[in-house]
Amino acid sequence: MAPSKTTSGSKAAAKPQDVKAKAAKKAALKGTQSTNVRKVRTSVSFHRPTTLRLARAPKYPRKAIPHLPRMDQFRTIQHPLNTESAMKKIEEHNTLVFIVDLKANKRNIKDAVKKLYDVEAAKVNTLIRPDGKKKAYVRLTADFDALEVANKVRLLSSSFARPKLTLDVDRFHLMDSCWDRGV
Repeated sequence: MAPSKTTSGSKAAAKPQDVKAKAAKKAALKGTQSTNVRKVRTSVSFHRPTTLRLARAPKYPRKAIPHLPRMDQFRTIQHPLNTESAMKKIEEHNTLVFIVDLKANKRNIKDAVKKLYDVEAAKVNTLIRPDGKKKAYVRLTADFDALEVANKVRLLSSSFARPKLTLDVDRFHLMDSCWDRGV
């Protein structure tokens, strides 16, 4: 006698899936019975919702050559001050005093001092003088000495007198003769 095909094993396996599918169909037909909560508006004016603003990613630059940095360290710091009150600040408060560009902010000044003199500034105070120039008081951190930095910058000298201008006569005549020849 040939063995009869029994599909009882496959029917048993298919039954739970069939039951699940029917239950899902029934639930879909029934739908969800959630309550729709109404939004309470507390303002009389309606503001449009904020939407996603993607960052710009241009395909090509709109300017052929970008401008050089307009405020570099050499433009920021014009010159140090060596007045008597500035010297007192250097000695007593560990502070350097500079005349800076009018458009320079405290962060520009701090970065410029770091780049030019290799020192770390703890604090920068600025004021605009009556003559229209901006003065910056740069207090250095405790691990730097303002007196040493001032010596390095040649802000302090043994005599406070200005050096006399000397004219090199030979060089002057050489330049004069070149001028006559049209060089």
